[in-house]
Amino acid sequence: MAVQIKRVYGFQFGLLCLSSFLFFSSFNMIIPELPDYLSSLGGAEYKGLIISLFTLTAGLSRPFSGMLADKIGRVPVMVVGGVVCVAAGFMYPLVSSVAAFLLLRFMHGFSTGFTPTGKSAYVADVVPVERRGEAMGLLGLSGSLGMAAGPALGGFISSQFPIEVMFYTSSAAAFLSVAVIWHMQETVQNPVPFRLGLLRISRKEVLEPRVLAPSLVMLLTAFSFGTILTIIPDFSEHLGIRNKGLFFTSFTLASLAIRFLAGKASDKYGRVLVLRVSTGLLTLAMLVIGMVSTATELLLAGILFGIATGMNSPTIYAWTIDLSHDAHRGRAMATMYIALEAGIGVGALSSGWLYGNQSSHFALVFWTAAIFSLIAFLYLVLLVKREHVLEPV
Repeated sequence: MAVQIKRVYGFQFGLLCLSSFLFFSSFNMIIPELPDYLSSLGGAEYKGLIISLFTLTAGLSRPFSGMLADKIGRVPVMVVGGVVCVAAGFMYPLVSSVAAFLLLRFMHGFSTGFTPTGKSAYVADVVPVERRGEAMGLLGLSGSLGMAAGPALGGFISSQFPIEVMFYTSSAAAFLSVAVIWHMQETVQNPVPFRLGLLRISRKEVLEPRVLAPSLVMLLTAFSFGTILTIIPDFSEHLGIRNKGLFFTSFTLASLAIRFLAGKASDKYGRVLVLRVSTGLLTLAMLVIGMVSTATELLLAGILFGIATGMNSPTIYAWTIDLSHDAHRGRAMATMYIALEAGIGVGALSSGWLYGNQSSHFALVFWTAAIFSLIAFLYLVLLVKREHVLEPV
């Protein structure tokens, strides 16, 4: 699709990046405080479900969001996810039982099942092939800024005000993320109005076979992210870090520094080469995190983890777009995101089970995640031929 470069980085693209920042700030600002919040309800043994239930719903909704993004348009799909986040933030203070909390986490997951799918497909529509890695890096950078600001802000708010204020701030950020894209120009030609019949999908519409290779790499590497989301709050507390969002800020800021450069490198040298480096670094990062014994060491290890994930995510997104068909781009992105959610969910559930609220198990948990990253590295080195940027099919 021939697009002027100025259109790529024009006002519409800026709005998309701002919305991404606000959206990721919204649901990430509450994550570091959720384990203690669940424990206060009497559900300490269910910490592994905080992330896994969220990602389960996100994964289940991906086939629908991908199909809807291709048919009714990218913008409505983005809006749906933001609206779910707005509602969820107001409902957390109302839950009074473990069951209600877990049900809300399950429902909250619909947000990430929709919004990122629509945004990634939107960017793919307006970005020429030679700038895809760069553009996905910029979009990812804005989301990473939200992931950095969210936990730090949430930790500060919860330490200074009642925790309800943090949840309401989360809702406010989600509302703003919807407001800035409400009137964005739709990129799908001839979108159809929504009707319930569109929610009926066949088995072949669930996954896009063209993008199974990047999706497998995403599945294996996302395991580490699920582990980090679930275990780091307790690990931070164990090491004496009061603000449990600091590690998230540390690794996210590091990812910001590398995302744009990694995207440009993948455009020039190829997706597979960059992914070999990122998966190797991710393996090393998880090994190092398992060995740290001080707060300073953990934050430094977070920088290494951030560099690895900052290289990994935009490159996988761009590789997925390279391999996708124009007419099924939403389905292709949904397939990749299903792998992402599955990896995070399994990583969260497994790490919560391995940890078992026993501080002596921290190293085992992080080193288990390193094994999955190592498998991704070996797959890319031994089974995937190095390719330069592929032309769209």
